[in-house]
Amino acid sequence: MQMPPPSAGILSRKSAVVARLRDVLGDRGVIERPAELLAYECDALSAYRCTPLAVVLPSSTDEVAAALRVCSEERVPVVPRGAGTSLTGGSMPTADAVILGVSRLTQVLEISTGDRLVRVQTGRTNLSVTGAVEAHGFFYAPDPSSQLACAISGNIAMNSGGAHCLKYGVTTNNLLGVRMVLMDGTILDLDATAETGALDLLSVVCGSEGQLGIVTEATLRILPKPEGARPVLIGFDSAEVAGACVAGIIKAGVLPVAIEFMDAPCIRACEAHAKAGYPDCAALLIVEVEGAPAEIDHQIGLIRDIAASHDPVEFREAGNADEAARIWLGRKSAFGAMGQLGDYICLDGTIPVTELPRVLNRIGELTEEYGLGCANVFHAGDGNMHPLILYDANAPGDLEKAEAMGAEILRHCVEVGGCLTGEHGVGVEKRDLMEAQFNPADLEAQMQVKDVFDPNWLLNPAKVFPLELSEARRGQGAEVA
Repeated sequence: MQMPPPSAGILSRKSAVVARLRDVLGDRGVIERPAELLAYECDALSAYRCTPLAVVLPSSTDEVAAALRVCSEERVPVVPRGAGTSLTGGSMPTADAVILGVSRLTQVLEISTGDRLVRVQTGRTNLSVTGAVEAHGFFYAPDPSSQLACAISGNIAMNSGGAHCLKYGVTTNNLLGVRMVLMDGTILDLDATAETGALDLLSVVCGSEGQLGIVTEATLRILPKPEGARPVLIGFDSAEVAGACVAGIIKAGVLPVAIEFMDAPCIRACEAHAKAGYPDCAALLIVEVEGAPAEIDHQIGLIRDIAASHDPVEFREAGNADEAARIWLGRKSAFGAMGQLGDYICLDGTIPVTELPRVLNRIGELTEEYGLGCANVFHAGDGNMHPLILYDANAPGDLEKAEAMGAEILRHCVEVGGCLTGEHGVGVEKRDLMEAQFNPADLEAQMQVKDVFDPNWLLNPAKVFPLELSEARRGQGAEVA
């Protein structure tokens, strides 16, 4: 993965930059020792690493603004970082960049069950948002697989979803407002209910991958806990048939809270790891519905009839909470289980649900062509796929082969009417594939938005846009400055 060379001028001024940052944040807020910087050299896309110039950990929005003002005046790039769980290198630094982490911004600022909202600082983890409101009978709906660790800041940056996004939507559907700091230290408050003319700036910020500003506070929609929920597990002797069953459920107008897909390699890995009692089959679906008991029974009856038309090898309905937990156990352990098999790249492409059988078949063909293992586990209900391409990091050329196979899969997603990402973002992983989805005019329009918020292109360099385009833009910003 190509990254821009560091600025010799910035590297030569490191001591002066760090001293200015210490002036506004104190010793506790700045990390510069090489051994301590190692923890920040990569995120969850650990195949690529780079040690940053320094790391700053502000404790308030005002401190974030102060740190950004210093970096803006010094013309030092800044890489925002939440919990570092990005699978696309979204918080990977450059050698001349300062990482600004929000891990100390963890407060719950307001809970209003009447207005169905919670306001939090964005270093707070996803799961702990529900933890803050569940005693009131509410929950926060978006639930990425990394929800125990991932931060709300990263969820907003990548517009994260999760298993239950089919019914409740992704982050943008549950985001009501943000407080954001621009690169020059300006603090903005954006509210979904505010009058801003024709501009929906909140939707521009959600999914912008740290290109426009650093979000320090978020107002999130919370929902009453459902009366009940029940999952079913459906096994099939073909991945393509499982995909067709998903399309059938959606076509019938049934709206489960989740439809999760796992293929044979993933099923076997999860069973070896978690011992959830999964059947040994080619593919399985976990379908969960919720509501009142009669509503649940009705929906599961419809799903049973649809599944029966696709000749399942097993249909298992949870009879109690323990059985429900076991159905979900393997799925929630999937990424850790696959890690025991070796190194892997986790992709993220989205397709029309009706194209699932075709795309799964193409992934199987590419697995044969490239001679690499691949497991599929994903949110099938909204077509958000997560192929896991297995490779050996110690075998010369294997990583590059995995990248090439991944690029073909993502291009195929676009070809069938989908897009490059559903919830992981573009980061560095897909930036050079952006031209497969967007034409030059599209990319220019997107870059002009960044020009408005970050005219010197100092925020999160080398991400999202093809490197040649973003570096040219950053060079123009430096000339203007």
